Amino acid sequence: MRDLTRRITGFLISFIMIVHMGAMTSYAKPDWPADTGVMAEAGIVVDMDSGAVLFGQQIHVPFPPASIAKLLTALVVVENVSLDETVTFSNDAIYNVESGSGNKLALEEGDTLSVEECLHLLLLQSSNQCANALAEHVAGSREGFVEMMNQRIAQIGCGESHFANPSGLNDDNQYVSAYDMALIAVEAFKNETVLKISSTKQYRISQTTNNPEGANISMEHRILMAQDSSSEYYCQGAVAGKTGYTSIAGNTLVTYAERDGRKLVSVILKGSQPQYYLDGKTILNFGFSSFKNESVYNSETFMQEQSELEIQGKTYPMSQLRLEDGLVTIPAGAEFFDAERAFVTELPDGAPAGAVAMLQYTYNDRKVGSAYLYDIELEARLAAEEASREAAEASGENQEEEGEISIEPDETPDETDPGQQGSQGRGFRPGVKTILAAVGITGILAAGGGAGFMMARRKRQERIRREERRERRRKRLAEIGYKEEDFEELVRRRRENTADTKNSQK
Repeated sequence: MRDLTRRITGFLISFIMIVHMGAMTSYAKPDWPADTGVMAEAGIVVDMDSGAVLFGQQIHVPFPPASIAKLLTALVVVENVSLDETVTFSNDAIYNVESGSGNKLALEEGDTLSVEECLHLLLLQSSNQCANALAEHVAGSREGFVEMMNQRIAQIGCGESHFANPSGLNDDNQYVSAYDMALIAVEAFKNETVLKISSTKQYRISQTTNNPEGANISMEHRILMAQDSSSEYYCQGAVAGKTGYTSIAGNTLVTYAERDGRKLVSVILKGSQPQYYLDGKTILNFGFSSFKNESVYNSETFMQEQSELEIQGKTYPMSQLRLEDGLVTIPAGAEFFDAERAFVTELPDGAPAGAVAMLQYTYNDRKVGSAYLYDIELEARLAAEEASREAAEASGENQEEEGEISIEPDETPDETDPGQQGSQGRGFRPGVKTILAAVGITGILAAGGGAGFMMARRKRQERIRREERRERRRKRLAEIGYKEEDFEELVRRRRENTADTKNSQK
């Protein structure tokens, strides 16, 4: 009887194990798709929203970028000057380029175009002369602009790249990895102005010396110009991008596409004509067909799993925390909870204001997305403090307009005329004439030229940053349910208080 009982028990245990193993097998999560490749030496496709790398080939190996570097140039320009400013082409901008690199529209020294026109020539037709002229206009010199380029990629998180000129022409000290170039492209296409210009098919340039009637220009990126599936270069949802070529870099390509609410960026380095277009199209299609995005906000149960959280020594009730609606990219056949979740309290550099923690998601050790947790009270306080700062800045600007001589963005002097720069130099106060008489007007004006240019540039930059801050503030207020009219009322009261304080001090 005991033997029979043991046999029955052993059979039941074996049966349960077999059923359990079968269930485990049937619910095993899918492998990461890898059934694609590129003929070029390096390629990558990333999801813009989650940051997930969907495919990569030699993505951390540095290569010459060629003209896809102009996406970074455009981003730095747009972030620092206004589109309606006038750019004057210097002799150096026109002729200090690599031999054989061309001159679209036969631009000449002394030609003038708006920043917006130069950006279209830069991104649609890859004008090296526009790259040079924009660099001089923004930073006063190409060298100064290159410093800005390298500072900007450091902010983005690029650690495998370095730029030596704004055009992307050959230089031993200029290189980029596919991974870094994808980060740069994502940042560039998040900028609405860069995205709009780099997706333009046709554009008209105003008159120049050799184009007295103006000129029409067209996009050179074949994937973007392909109209339907009858073209081998057609890629559904392709929106924007940039081509590149030098004898050393080979063909390089960046392409941005949107499909069914998803946004992907592909980068091809060291490709060949015309295969590099097909490479870019192939990995974009792979990214769209083999993966999907899942909403953290809609799927995550983390916020319901506990009543409070301890973060950096502080205890938060869940009602004080807000989980942003991040996205996680997973294989098409996977489920949201197939991704592993980690609760992170040591936030990375550049984390958003008001964020106190983060949910980080991985899939087979690949980073596939994240979502920040925000302290709602901290967000509201930061918004109020920002309102106070903006009101104080506005009051200061009004005071400057009334009592100071300053260079406005559209009055920036021509940097090729030091005397003119000095005569318009910013920051003169009563009593300066006495100083000028004492030390000699010529020396002061010569020294003041560069300072005036830099001061004007800072003023332009701050105006653009203010506009960006206001837009970010508007979106943040909407996210936390803070009424914008309440915020504007706070700004109005702050301005009144500032004005009352100034009046009482008179």
